[in-house]
Amino acid sequence: MIKLNKISKVYRTDEIESTALNEVSLEIGKGEFVSIMGPSGCGKSTLLNVLGMLDKPERVGVQSAGGSYKFLDSEVADLNEKGRSDVRKKNIGFIFQNFNLIDELTVFESIELPLLYNKIGLSECKQRVNELIEKIGISHRASHYPQQLSGGQQQRVAVARALITKPPLILADEPTGNLDSSHGNEVMELLCQLNEEGTTIIMVTHSSHDASYSDRIINLLDGQIVSEKKSKMAQAAV
Repeated sequence: MIKLNKISKVYRTDEIESTALNEVSLEIGKGEFVSIMGPSGCGKSTLLNVLGMLDKPERVGVQSAGGSYKFLDSEVADLNEKGRSDVRKKNIGFIFQNFNLIDELTVFESIELPLLYNKIGLSECKQRVNELIEKIGISHRASHYPQQLSGGQQQRVAVARALITKPPLILADEPTGNLDSSHGNEVMELLCQLNEEGTTIIMVTHSSHDASYSDRIINLLDGQIVSEKKSKMAQAAV
C-alpha cells in the first residue's frame, strides 16, 4: 500500500534549518497495523503527516536513485495540494489525539460531515451514519454536542468520523493520549476490530501498551528509523 524511499522533511526559517525526517525508507502492506514510536521531537507526527499527505515531503536524492512516495502504486510525492487532497478524501481517515470535533455540530453532524464533503446524497448519509454510530455504541448520543460527552465518547465520535467514508487507511496520532486506561483500551479494541476487517492502520504512540496491539513497531530517532520489530502480541500469535 505504502512505499517511501529516501523521503525527508526540513523546516526552515531565516535563521534555523531543522530536519524532521532524514531520508526515511519504509514499506507498509495492505491490512497491516503498524505503530510508530520514539521520543518527543523524533519525527513521528511529521512522518504521519507526510504519510497522510498533509505535508509535502522533500525528495532527497531524487537526482540519483531515491526520493519517492508511492501510495497504492502511484507516485504522490510531487502532487500539489489539490492532488493530495483528492487522494486523502478517497483513501485516508484521520484520528487525532485532541479529537478535533466542532463544538457547534452534534455527534450525528460531526460524523456526517466527511460524507457531505464527498458529495454523498443525504439519504445515503443518514443511513451510513446511523449504521456506524450503532456499531460503535454511541447511537444514544447522536443529538449531543462534544461538551456533553465523556473523553471516551468524543474519541469514539472521532473514530467514527474517520471511518464513515470507508477509507482503506486510518492514520491515528496518539489516539488514546487524552483518555484514561479504560476508555483507551476501548479505543484500541475498536482499532483492532477495524484492522481485522481489513483496514490498514498506522498509529503514532508513546504507549508501549497501545503499540502491543499492532503487528509491527517502528522506532524513530532524530528523524530516522532506527529499528523495526514485531509486537509481543504479534509474536505470540505466530
